[in-house]
Amino acid sequence: MWEGVPVVVSLILFFGLMSVVGMLEGMQIAFFYVAKLSEEERGSNSWANRTCNLLYNKRNGLNLPGFMIGRQLCVVSCFFIVARVVTHSLEEGETNVLGLPDVVQNFLNLGFQGALITTILASITWQLVAGAFPIAFLSTP
Repeated sequence: MWEGVPVVVSLILFFGLMSVVGMLEGMQIAFFYVAKLSEEERGSNSWANRTCNLLYNKRNGLNLPGFMIGRQLCVVSCFFIVARVVTHSLEEGETNVLGLPDVVQNFLNLGFQGALITTILASITWQLVAGAFPIAFLSTP
C-alpha cells in the first residue's frame, strides 16, 4: 500500500471495503429479483418493506436507477482502493516474495491478484447469496 500506512489500517480498509462492495453487489441482485414480486410475496419484515417502498414507490420508481448509479460509483472506488491495498510492488534490490522467480514476481507487481480477490470474494460470492435468498438479504439491516 502507500508508505506510512500501518498494516492494521490496511487490513481494516481491506475487510471493510470488501464488505461494503459485497453488500452493494448483493443488494443489486436482490432489488432486481424482488422487483418482480408482488407486495404480498415480499414478506412482512419491516426493513425489507421500507426498502422496497423507498425504491419502488417513492418518486415514481426513480430511486432504484439513482441507487444503481451511486452504487456503481461506490463499487468502482472501493475496487481501486482494495486493489491498491493488496498490490505488493518490490523495489530494485529487494528479494522476491517467497523466493518466486522474477517473471512471477513481475506478474504479482501488476496487481491482478487484487482484481481476482475483489471479483470473486467481494462481488460474485455476495451476488450468489443474494440471488438465492433475496428476501432474507433485504431483511438484514
